[in-house]
Amino acid sequence: MAKDGKDKKAKKDRKAKEAAKAAKAARKKAGKGGGAHPVSPLAPKGGFPKLPVIDGAEFAAVAAGVRYTGRLDVMLARLAPGTAIAGAFTRSATRSAPVRACEARLALKPDAKAGAAIIVNSGNSNAFTGAAGEAAVDAVSAAVAGALKIPATRVFPASTGVIGEPLPHERITAVVGDLAAALRPDAIELAARAIMTTDTFPKGASAEIEIDGAPVRIAGIAKGSGMIAPDMATMLVYLFTDAKVGPVPLQRMLSRAVDETFNCITVDGDTSTSDTLILAATGRSKAPEIRDVRTRQGRAFYDALHGVMLDLAHQVVRDGEGATKFVEVAVTGAKDAAEARKVAFAIANSPLVKTAVAGQDPNWGRIVMAVGKSGATADRDRLRIMLGDVLVAENGMVAPGYREADGAAHMKGEEIRIGVDLGLGRGAATVWTCDLTARYIEINADYRS
Repeated sequence: MAKDGKDKKAKKDRKAKEAAKAAKAARKKAGKGGGAHPVSPLAPKGGFPKLPVIDGAEFAAVAAGVRYTGRLDVMLARLAPGTAIAGAFTRSATRSAPVRACEARLALKPDAKAGAAIIVNSGNSNAFTGAAGEAAVDAVSAAVAGALKIPATRVFPASTGVIGEPLPHERITAVVGDLAAALRPDAIELAARAIMTTDTFPKGASAEIEIDGAPVRIAGIAKGSGMIAPDMATMLVYLFTDAKVGPVPLQRMLSRAVDETFNCITVDGDTSTSDTLILAATGRSKAPEIRDVRTRQGRAFYDALHGVMLDLAHQVVRDGEGATKFVEVAVTGAKDAAEARKVAFAIANSPLVKTAVAGQDPNWGRIVMAVGKSGATADRDRLRIMLGDVLVAENGMVAPGYREADGAAHMKGEEIRIGVDLGLGRGAATVWTCDLTARYIEINADYRS
């Protein structure tokens, strides 16, 4: 190649690199990529809710600089002696060291007299980090155990953020003393903010009920925005209650509620390595002990717990990376519930469906496509499709009275409902998702930089 040709190519490459760098900087300045994200338009209008104080639970958060600068990134929760713990975790084959530690510790027979603690950092997931990741978990757990005078096996760690980078755990152990000194019953909102990564708002929900005349309180926080797909738990979730519930019934209720809430949402179809849900029951309420969900008291508590979990699950979808639409997909008439779930998730995870929603395009042909590819039993001539209250298709073709303008009107709202009836049986399922926009690409393209 002639010298002039080489010079031109070098100049072109340099300009391309400069343009890419400038574009990334502009996105960050606008609150995209690795910078602060504009709050989702689907966020709760009132901001973070006022959550009840849970007797026996205290919280603290600090800025440790694990990855971020100038923001809270480590939270600690201290739980009173006698607290029962239940959990649910990702089923990923590459789950993180903290997840494996929590699973192992929950399998141990709990010491009823011992307290417990939850320690969470954001910015680094401590996943796919080998023996170094396990050593980091041990070091952080030992620091918390020493500061709070509890067994290390009663420390439940979690990490969320970038995968594959060693966790600088010394930054966490260095602030454990500060965290312990700052613990307060009313600091749960700080904890919610400390566990955020690409989230645009902290997530909280609560319920207060009476059981036999005595109050029972539930408060929960969550983080999640991307890498969200059902395989429990799809994010980080921490739930606290003052109810008296033993570990066995508590775990049974949690596992059941998980399948009906967090396992019914999806943002992008990707299951995280770090998904963790911990439910802690301090037993400080004066209500009678709940031994079985089938009792009147058990049903009342379960319904309240389910409501808090569903609220948090919906908030995660509403904060889906780049989301502008909250989408409910309701499938009925399937041969059974499992087949209905197949169809619902095929629709909810379809990039073509999700981009049509983003573009406010009532392209119901994409819904037909998703039903057909789902693997579930379907009959073209029995299929009915609805957009909100608008009947779009039935009997194997477009509905006679359907007008494109009616479908388009529904797609302009922030909340979209896609209804599909297969006409084959009584199986039903409802899942929730969001649209897929260009901002999802922007956020994830620049996530590590």
